[in-house]
Amino acid sequence: MESTISAAQHPPGTLIDRYGRHVTYLRLSITDRCDFRCTYCMAEEMTFLPRSEVMSLEEALKVAETFVGLGVSKLRLTGGEPLVRKNVMWLIERLGALPGLDNLVMTTNGSQLESHAAALKSAGVKRLNISLDSLNHERFRKITRIGDLDKVLRGIAAATASGFRRTKLNTVMMRGINDDEFVDLVRFAVDNGLDISFIEEMPLGDIQGRSQTHVSSEETRSRLGEHFSLVPSSENSGGPARYWRVAGSDTRVGFISPHSHNFCDSCNRVRVTAKGELYPCLGQNDALNLLPALRNGQDDRALRQAIIDSMGIKPFGHEFAEQMQNPKVVRFMSMTGG
Repeated sequence: MESTISAAQHPPGTLIDRYGRHVTYLRLSITDRCDFRCTYCMAEEMTFLPRSEVMSLEEALKVAETFVGLGVSKLRLTGGEPLVRKNVMWLIERLGALPGLDNLVMTTNGSQLESHAAALKSAGVKRLNISLDSLNHERFRKITRIGDLDKVLRGIAAATASGFRRTKLNTVMMRGINDDEFVDLVRFAVDNGLDISFIEEMPLGDIQGRSQTHVSSEETRSRLGEHFSLVPSSENSGGPARYWRVAGSDTRVGFISPHSHNFCDSCNRVRVTAKGELYPCLGQNDALNLLPALRNGQDDRALRQAIIDSMGIKPFGHEFAEQMQNPKVVRFMSMTGG
């Protein structure tokens, strides 16, 4: 096991875990609510958090400001669906103006983009990731339970018309559910000037049967290679995806492989949930509650120290490959914030 490294050995203004990894990327959930009920993310009948247990927009801004002050340069807004949060643009406009935050990005299901894309671009959002697991209307509705594919497609078009570039589709790979569409999804990405990442399903929440629906990145890449010339790329978006370029286009195809190609050794991110829980690792249960420090009525030193202390509980890895049959994490993805 890698030796532990003291944060004191590194320059001030950086977050360093005990394995020497610099944390420069925060995934900040601003709501656990969503207008979809995707099968791999939520239960069909969800119980959402009481409003009093959810961070206010002002508290979310304070968390972001503190992380940026500690050297975080990339912030991804997540949910649930972030754009269903009331007055969300108030927060986004202030995040977009934060000195030191180089990369403000968002993951969305695309349902609200038709009306929000232009405002997001003006507020300083640099890139969008849009979840899209099927181009078949009936299948899309089955996966999302209540989603409208046409609304999402209009949202994607609105994002492009508003000036967003390198917009990325996120597709969760599910055998027997959408694995016959992977080629069509890449063609859609190429035709519309988009990137796309294929994501191995993760053992979070109610995972019964997921070992049967799991599709590996290698299998998908091999299948796509029969239809496209995929050229390995050294490009990095700051996240866990490994990329290939589709020859003859600007489209990048990424693979996020928590099972088959564990990326923990270079992990640079932590997550904060909508209720202010700081999770240093998506695949572990250890968390630090930031709400007491946010609501103690004192200055920001307690919050800053709590974030620094969380580096001590960041594990070396998530071990998802060993959890498909015996999961350790029982919270749904929507509770963690993607």
